[in-house]
Amino acid sequence: MNQPFNMKLILTHPTGNANVRATAEGLLQADLLSDFYTSVASFPGTLLDRLGGIHLFSEIRRRRFNPNLRPFTRVWPWREVGRILTSKAGIVSLNRHETGYFSLDAVYQNIDKKVAADLKSAASRGVEAVYHYEDGSLFTFSQAKKIGLKCFYDLPIGYWRAALKLLKGERERFPDWAVTLTNFEDSEEKLNRKDEELSLADVIIVASTFTATTLLDYPGILPPIEVIPYGFPPVCSNREFAPASGHRRLKILFVGGLSQRKGIADLFAVAEELEHHIELTVVGCKAVEECHALNIALTKHTWIPSLPHTDILKLMRQHDVLIFPSLFEGFGLVISEAMSQGTPVITTERTAGPDLITNNQNGWLIRAGARDELRTSIENLLTNPSVIRSNGKAAMETARSRPWNMYGKDITKAIIKYL
Repeated sequence: MNQPFNMKLILTHPTGNANVRATAEGLLQADLLSDFYTSVASFPGTLLDRLGGIHLFSEIRRRRFNPNLRPFTRVWPWREVGRILTSKAGIVSLNRHETGYFSLDAVYQNIDKKVAADLKSAASRGVEAVYHYEDGSLFTFSQAKKIGLKCFYDLPIGYWRAALKLLKGERERFPDWAVTLTNFEDSEEKLNRKDEELSLADVIIVASTFTATTLLDYPGILPPIEVIPYGFPPVCSNREFAPASGHRRLKILFVGGLSQRKGIADLFAVAEELEHHIELTVVGCKAVEECHALNIALTKHTWIPSLPHTDILKLMRQHDVLIFPSLFEGFGLVISEAMSQGTPVITTERTAGPDLITNNQNGWLIRAGARDELRTSIENLLTNPSVIRSNGKAAMETARSRPWNMYGKDITKAIIKYL
């Protein structure tokens, strides 16, 4: 796709991930990209990339980008490197939420300020728009408005007012798990910044219909909202499904942060009820260390705190079903990852599930927090295991129809529409 007019855009994301990579590559291919600003970017063959081969700096390898992006990439690594190292060293004061010098908020705001300071110079080079993400846009958007640049705002998770409303009842439903609901820790100042970012946006990009609906709780007038689901990883070519006969246990996998925002209290409760019929493997880091209910639950199942991405995909292929009962999710990349590996997914309507899954064709949808529906879905697999194969194969076809590069193309189409 060739851009018929000479407009350029700055893309900024402090840490980078699969959707950011796809966006950057899509903008590059469409000849829209002026600069990509981030904290750490690794390119094959560079000194930084070789440094990522050392265990202490292995996080660098997770920041690998397409070599074609190298001439367009601007980095400010020191705050992010400090965040990684102090986190590994357990220096809590420097990583403390919002206030720590090396906190994630500090990383985001540092780069936001750097980009804002460069905007006048960028505009003189023909830049006419900026594409930023939640919590890292306020300074850039404020400056962009002064000099007439268009602001594209990517909201990766649902709107904060909706989160507080939907998750408030979880403290009463599962008081023993309340400490894991860290969504309630944001200061009033940070929440006000989120609203100010939204007020400055000209276009809002979200990855799921659910995220779009959460914006109904925003008290002001919003610009156009574009729903563009993320892409899927490459579909596996060696998926083997377990025989549908016999009396083996159903192999269930959960991947994600260990917080009740992900619905894990419901999952553990159902797993205890069906303990003689299932094997549950949990992959994810604890949201907090001091949740006694979580610590007890993890001793009853296979728990893996962290795995490289390739190993997670392999583990997905070894399980019958991924269960992702999230109560509030902007998308849920583990859904698309599992589907690409032929592992069908049980998930809720508060994820990208409704955008990707047709119930009982390529996966299963349940209501968030509906423990009875979760149990029924698992029992249906126990009594009719052949649907695992049929839904798994259909899930792979769904994944095959939307690779990551399609997401990048859809992002650029949306941008061009509003430029």
